[in-house]
Amino acid sequence: MAEYSAGKLDELPAGSRRIIKTDRGEIGVFNINGRFYALPNRCPHQGGPLCAGKVGGTLLATAESNWEPRWVQEGEVIACPWHGMEFNITTGQCVGRRRVRIRQFPVRVVDGEVWVIL
Repeated sequence: MAEYSAGKLDELPAGSRRIIKTDRGEIGVFNINGRFYALPNRCPHQGGPLCAGKVGGTLLATAESNWEPRWVQEGEVIACPWHGMEFNITTGQCVGRRRVRIRQFPVRVVDGEVWVIL
């Protein structure tokens, strides 16, 4: 098990992200509402730099909403900058494709520093 610093806690305020280099490639570290998440900076679709994409929400239409689309998960969804494939940062789940999920890495804060565990 290896640990990599993503920086000081105050350098990663809510809504921010940072991409760090590790011996296993790049990892994106996100602060969403004070909780930290780490994902590989590689989209499973065609290897694009996923963590460099736009963070926002997504449209969701369900039977409960009579198939009227609603904007949901604001600040929790990242879209690959190459082809727009979307993933929920907090779960790793691909939006709209149940069988596609990206790996997540544990993150911990120790003495004011954010660490990613690989």
